[in-house]
This record gives sequence, structure tokens and C-alpha cells, in this order.
Amino acid sequence: MSPIDNRILYFYQSLSAPHNLPKDIETMNPYTNTKTWAIVEQFYQKYYNDNHLRIALFGINPGRFGAGATGIPFTDPIRLETYCQIKNEFDKRAELSSKFIYDLVKAYGGCRKFYGEYYITGVSPLGYVLNGKNINYYELPNWKSTFETHVIEWIEKQLGFLNRSFAICIGQGENFKFLNDLNKKHKFFSEIRPAPHPRWVMQYRLKRKEEYIQQFISALSD
Repeated sequence: MSPIDNRILYFYQSLSAPHNLPKDIETMNPYTNTKTWAIVEQFYQKYYNDNHLRIALFGINPGRFGAGATGIPFTDPIRLETYCQIKNEFDKRAELSSKFIYDLVKAYGGCRKFYGEYYITGVSPLGYVLNGKNINYYELPNWKSTFETHVIEWIEKQLGFLNRSFAICIGQGENFKFLNDLNKKHKFFSEIRPAPHPRWVMQYRLKRKEEYIQQFISALSD
């Protein structure tokens, strides 16, 4: 059987955006950028070159300064270099959600341990930009009819390298509701567990960050 890194990379190479997005929405697909793709290959070959099925954490969709730049979910260029030890030439701009996730990774035991057990993706693995700013897939007009078929397809393509006992949804609002409803219909995972979104914690609950990191670790425990 092909190692998981190859299957993940194949998945990212297969991505295409929904055809019926509003004309003013720009799709962000970092995997078509040659420089970014070289970093993506390096990351997954470093941490996923085995056949151990991972537990999935589903974020919303990439942002411009995290996965939109590096191709690695919730990983900004700074964390990519300092935590993952992958040098890069991206603009070293910090991203709040990435800071929280890597504080979580550190608390869990570091990149080798965390990525050896978990895989972070997005309900939409592609990002979206409106007037130069990030926009979440569920903020777009008619988003359910636009995304539902694509999200089902994207999840199904990833199931081959995932542990299906449970998955984590990063975000307890619309992202969780949508993913949980789809899971009830299609039985991708035995359970979807909600966890607070890192950006919400960093913007509105920063003093309680350590408490939310422990909430995350509890959700990750089987």
C-alpha cells in the first residue's frame, strides 16, 4: 500500500474549486504554486511517510497567511520554520490561528508526536477571498448548494488515510453544524467532536488560552 504521504499529496493535486462561485470570489489554491508545492511535499514526506491512519481535524478553509501561503493547514511561515524545522522563503507573517495550533502541538508533545497521530484539513481545503480579505465558505451566497457535493467528495477522497473512529471539527458554530449534518447522512466517522476555533480563542479568550488548549487535548483523546 502506498504510504500516507503519497495519498495526501495526490489528494491535494486533485483539488478543483466549485464552478458556480460568485464572480467576485477568488479561489485560493496554494497547491498550484510550484514553490509552495515543494514545501508541501517536504512537510508530508517528513511527517506522514508511513501507513498509520490519522485522526482528522477539520478546519473551515485556508486563510491567506496560513495554509494559503504554505499549503499546510493552520501553519504560517514562521511556525513552519521554527516548529516543523522546514526552511522557507515565504513572507514571515504571523497568523493567530497558527500560533494557537502550534501551542497545542507543543503541549501535546511536539510535531513528530502530533502529526504522527493527527491530520489537519479543512471542510473546504481551498480558500476564498473577497475584496482582498479571507471569507469562510459558509459566508458565500447559496453556500450549501454550492459546496455540499464538493465537500462530500473531498472527505471521501481523504478517508483512505484516516481513522474513522472520530473526527474533530475546529469551530463550534456553522462549520460544526454543516460537518455534523453531513456525517449523520453519510457516516464518514463514528462521531464528530467540536472544538473551539483558534482565532476565536486568540481574539476573545486569550487569557484562557491554556484552558482551551486542554479542551482540545481532551477532545483528541479517544
